[in-house]
Amino acid sequence: MDKPNNAPTTDAGKPRPVAVITGANRGLGLGTARELAKLGHHVVLTARTLEKAEAAAAGLLGEGLSVEPEVLDVAEDESVRAFTARLRERYGRCDVLVNNAGAIFESSDDPSTPSAPSTLEISAEVVLRALGTNTLGAYRLLQAILPLMNAAGRGRVVNVSSGMGALTDMGSDWPAYRISKTALSAVTCLFAHETRGDVKVNSVCPGWVRTEMGGPDATRSLDEGVRGIVLAATLGAEGPNGAFLRDGARIDW
Repeated sequence: MDKPNNAPTTDAGKPRPVAVITGANRGLGLGTARELAKLGHHVVLTARTLEKAEAAAAGLLGEGLSVEPEVLDVAEDESVRAFTARLRERYGRCDVLVNNAGAIFESSDDPSTPSAPSTLEISAEVVLRALGTNTLGAYRLLQAILPLMNAAGRGRVVNVSSGMGALTDMGSDWPAYRISKTALSAVTCLFAHETRGDVKVNSVCPGWVRTEMGGPDATRSLDEGVRGIVLAATLGAEGPNGAFLRDGARIDW
């Protein structure tokens, strides 16, 4: 029995590659959705509520891009299971997965605050919340979607990380966020060993980007941050697997 393949086609009649992006209703996720759609992907744009996903997708659809909204809360097992079931039923495949969903839990009321309490002040409960979304969100999606890529023999996974999680440049502020991104590095390396064929799992540091999370004083534009993610999502067969990348180049874990 043939696998389902209901992705929209290009003008030439070829099915578009399917790209799933988590936390794509704003910032880096939305910017990545736009760029991958411009490159010919059919983008499944996900957010924690359907209303947010639909609002973000409407703008891209208005640009003539191939996008569909979907609800997905990466911190909830049942939400991931339900989403994956819908993805399998409709397309039977996933060509690109961008694990972008994430948050800063130390200052949830004002993510752009330029400083955060030190490790001596942040509770373990806050660290667990950060791990649940920023680390285990990617873990859940990889467990669900990597088998689809392995079966197809090709796929690209991008775990959107941060230099703040690098052990070579560790500080004492934003501890929950830092720990969750350091743990995401382990997730990347572990799943890279589970790939088959031309399937690659990499982490990307987009840099400090001017988004709602990054704040207005960040040193990089949205386009600059998105570029590194898209490069990893479109790597050629000669590209790395299990690497930490910024702007397409390896950086230290």
